[in-house]
Amino acid sequence: MDLEQWWSGVMPETRDWLIAHNGEALTPEVVADISGAGGLVASDSWWMGARGPDGLFLSDAATDWIEEQANGEE
Repeated sequence: MDLEQWWSGVMPETRDWLIAHNGEALTPEVVADISGAGGLVASDSWWMGARGPDGLFLSDAATDWIEEQANGEE
């Protein structure tokens, strides 16, 4: 499922967290909510970024998309 699709399915608190912490490693709660909304975090989707010791990140394109949502640039 694409970012645009799961974005409306996550809790408002998750969207707020993603906007406030854009570019940071995702918390386990955020990952769980994205997964629950249909976002396959184990996929090779364009919105998935790096995985490392600090956690799971969204891609640069996804962080740009979230910033556009936050700025009302839909």
